[in-house]
Amino acid sequence: MSRPSPDHRPATTSSGRPRLPIPGSGLAKGLAVTLRTMTRKTVTEQYPDTQPDLAPRTRGVIGLFEENCTVCMLCARECPDWCIYIDSHKETIPAATPGGRERSRNVLDRFAIDFALCMYCGICIEVCPFDALFWSPEFEYAESDIHELTHERDKLREWMWTVPAPPALDPGAEEPKEITAARRTAEKLAATQAAQSASATEATPAGPDNPQGGQA
Repeated sequence: MSRPSPDHRPATTSSGRPRLPIPGSGLAKGLAVTLRTMTRKTVTEQYPDTQPDLAPRTRGVIGLFEENCTVCMLCARECPDWCIYIDSHKETIPAATPGGRERSRNVLDRFAIDFALCMYCGICIEVCPFDALFWSPEFEYAESDIHELTHERDKLREWMWTVPAPPALDPGAEEPKEITAARRTAEKLAATQAAQSASATEATPAGPDNPQGGQA
């Protein structure tokens, strides 16, 4: 057995005998801690009268942006707890042009998460390739029955509107490629519409109601 270090040896008197604790010393130390605490400002948050100030990336519940979900099932397959339930069916889309080919798409029927099993790992949010799942700081969803902790897509969509906005981009950062492509497409479309409008105005013939010609 190793010898105790000098810092952990019991206090002794000059004669080498163990020094007995002073009666009531523990009570005095406890009262001293109480007196020091009484003079400090309290930090207790009066919940639920005062809502807590949560961090921007708080993991409360998971919100569903249903329009982005393609029923790829990737979130359900990667979930370690198998707490995501998805049901869907296929619909046939008619051909957009005569002689074209019909297409089929998946239509979401059910998207539910059992928060009694969820361990808030965030894997489903990370693996979703279409940004259909987001963290919401909402945390007030306690239930008296554990079976009621399975929330369907209506509730998940309702939580989607509590998701905070993403942080602003760095002013010196490059513009995202998606925004650049969308902006260029909008500019081309606006230029095309302006050219068509100008050509239509110039082609307007002169007449009794329009003697100037080219002006409506």
